[in-house]
Amino acid sequence: MSEHIPQPTGPKRLVRPRSDRMIAGVCSGVADYLGVDVTLVRIVTVVATVLGFGSVVLVYLLAWLLVPED
Repeated sequence: MSEHIPQPTGPKRLVRPRSDRMIAGVCSGVADYLGVDVTLVRIVTVVATVLGFGSVVLVYLLAWLLVPED
């Protein structure tokens, strides 16, 4: 009898995909990592930026520089 044993895939990595980008792919990468819709991540990012959380812009720019492309 043959049993299917799933192989470990390793830890999940945060990467910026080359496709599905609007600017740098940061929101798309975060959405993939969290398993949520990219539109939700983009809306939350824009709303947080508009409401005056200026650190969101800084975090986005840092992620653009530090998170590798896939």
